[in-house]
Amino acid sequence: MKTWKLVSGILSVVFACIILFQSCAATVGDALQDAGGTSGASGMFVAIFVLAGGIVSLSTRDKETKGGNIALIVLFLLAALFAFSATGIFEDLKVWGSWSLICAVLAIISMMKKKK
Repeated sequence: MKTWKLVSGILSVVFACIILFQSCAATVGDALQDAGGTSGASGMFVAIFVLAGGIVSLSTRDKETKGGNIALIVLFLLAALFAFSATGIFEDLKVWGSWSLICAVLAIISMMKKKK
C-alpha cells in the first residue's frame, strides 16, 4: 500500500492543479451566464481537499499509524461530497469526485489491511 500512497499522492497534486484551473474557468462561465451557479466555487474546494489529500498521502506513506489513513478518508470524502453535490456547468466534477471516492476507499482498505 506504500506504492498506492505514493502514486495517489503525486496524481492528486497534479489533478488538484487541473481542477483549480478548470474551476476558475467554470467560475468565469458561471459569471457570464449570470445564473447564480456555484460549481466553480465548489470546484475550488474540491481542488483544495484533493491537494491536501495528496500531500497527506505523500507525507504518511511510510508511517504505520492509522492517523494518516483517517485524514485521507476525511479529506477525500469531503472532496467527493463537494464534487457530487454541486456539478452545475462544471461536469468534470463528477470525474474528480469519482477519483476522490476511489482514493477514500483505498485508504479504508489500507487501514483495514494494517489492522491485521
